Amino acid sequence: MPAFGSSTAAEQRFNVNLSILFTELPLLERPAAAAAAGFTAVELWWPWVDTPTPERSELDALKKAIEDAGVQLTGLNFYAGELPGPDRGALSIPGEESDRFRANIDVAADFAQSLGTKALNALYGNRVEGVDPAEQDALALENLVRAARAADRIGAILLIEALNKPESPLYPLVSAPAAVGIVDKVNAATGLGNAKFLMDLYHLSMNGEDLPAVIEEFTAKTGHVQIADSPGRGAPGTGTLPLEELLGLLAKAGYDGWVGLEYKPGDRPSSEAFDWLSR
Repeated sequence: MPAFGSSTAAEQRFNVNLSILFTELPLLERPAAAAAAGFTAVELWWPWVDTPTPERSELDALKKAIEDAGVQLTGLNFYAGELPGPDRGALSIPGEESDRFRANIDVAADFAQSLGTKALNALYGNRVEGVDPAEQDALALENLVRAARAADRIGAILLIEALNKPESPLYPLVSAPAAVGIVDKVNAATGLGNAKFLMDLYHLSMNGEDLPAVIEEFTAKTGHVQIADSPGRGAPGTGTLPLEELLGLLAKAGYDGWVGLEYKPGDRPSSEAFDWLSR
């Protein structure tokens, strides 16, 4: 996809998140819809919110839909509980949810490998009332190490994302430094160096962070970028974020990866939500 406007320093590569755009369509129809809208790549949250281990036939059907559409699946989330919904990941939640995350690690990694997907996103999970945060953090590190090793096995990176406190008040990673701190801990524990920061400019802006400063400080540790305008989480141009300028700063800082479109289309079909892109 071309960059929007003419001042972005380098051509950006945009991919569309099929868990927030094209959701008016059944899952298996979304890859073709993204291709019809001009995209060559897509990303997904874990599509089966009720199970970390779907039937082989369901995995195969999604793989076929992606391949038939001729798009690349560039990113996939590990199982994260009910997302969209009340949950923000499973890996730091003791008991059944942690077990579900572990059961999902190889399923997600094998599915990613089958499609040449090189980035796996592991959402940290909410704080649980009555559980010591230190216990959750120890469990999180253990599970993230497992996930990083599985990602390494398929030649992929492990992404760790900061969310925003207003919308995710129980999620502990609500700043770029907090998420990058976990990235550093995982890399120190594995020695693999494949844990990276997922820089979502919408979430960081909602936290009131200095985005140019974040870009300057953390681009070198960033494995993926996602965008939506703020406020509202709509398409670029619906809010006040200077996204074109920020993407230019990212390019100047050396980021040449995909930029995931993770915004809400608003009260229109998703196919009409890309008019901000220069064709």
